[in-house]
Amino acid sequence: MTPRERVAAALACREPDRVPYCELWVDPEVTARLLGVPRESLDDQLTPQQAHALADVLGMDNVVYVLRPPVYARVAEGAEERQFLGDGQVKSWDAVSLLDLPDVQTLLPGARAFAAQKADRAAILVTRAGLFPTIHSMGVETFCLALHEKRDLVEAILDRYTDWAASLAARAADLGFDAFATTDDFAFKTALFFSPAVFRELVLPRYRRLAQALAIPWILHSDGDISAVLDDLVELGVAAIHPVEKGAMDIQDVKRRYGGRLCLLGNVEMDILARGSPDEVRSEVRWLIANIAPGGGYILSSGNSLASYLDTENILAMSRAVRELGNYPITESQA
Repeated sequence: MTPRERVAAALACREPDRVPYCELWVDPEVTARLLGVPRESLDDQLTPQQAHALADVLGMDNVVYVLRPPVYARVAEGAEERQFLGDGQVKSWDAVSLLDLPDVQTLLPGARAFAAQKADRAAILVTRAGLFPTIHSMGVETFCLALHEKRDLVEAILDRYTDWAASLAARAADLGFDAFATTDDFAFKTALFFSPAVFRELVLPRYRRLAQALAIPWILHSDGDISAVLDDLVELGVAAIHPVEKGAMDIQDVKRRYGGRLCLLGNVEMDILARGSPDEVRSEVRWLIANIAPGGGYILSSGNSLASYLDTENILAMSRAVRELGNYPITESQA
């Protein structure tokens, strides 16, 4: 199979020739280390040539194009190598005019040119569904209070971002992308940010607009425990979830409950990738392949992203292990 065919089979909950390896984000610092180039030579969005060079080094089955709407929040003071969002700027109806989202039409040529050079890899378009930029543009405290006191303001801001994402979703297939990924956290390690009832009232109708606009598989990312709304997401038509965070969700239980209906991307432990050994990484990959890959519907990835603090040798050990251990059918020797 080609990498593109391999990813398509896994997203359709079938067994490909081997377990695909994909990432939704690779920090530019990691990319620079892996490619042996200066960090300043790379933009956050890689060129097609750079994306394929990175995929070659890692043996990844995908390339990623990122188009995210702006977040109207100040960058936290003291953030140097890594940026952290500070106070939101859209706290009232008067400030809604700050939401000057770029015209999606103007962004399409770059996306189309990237997808046209995907070669035989799966091209994944990564964006936000709307919740993340809404929360951070308002500020977490303002958002939480407004859920109870100014719900119409929250919904107006969320609608602006959702309309933007839906416009992009409606064009994703024609642009040449093979999957559409949204990265909006909505859960802590123990539960959703808000009750499942609020999720179904506030978020689910907006997600439905995205699902109706899409003609390619939807990969939904959220850290934390999202198990309370997995049935809703499956019913909506979400094809895959990422990263099934270890310590928040039991990926083996999720596979047992949703195998054949939901593809799982994840969840090589970030702490092992950061501070473990290559042998520990290989053992982690071996366990995931043995326990999650049988039956298909599994794509191995890091437990979040290839963040700047991860150890380079451990990243390479993960990519080697999936290629060496992930061939179907999964046998006892692979376990």
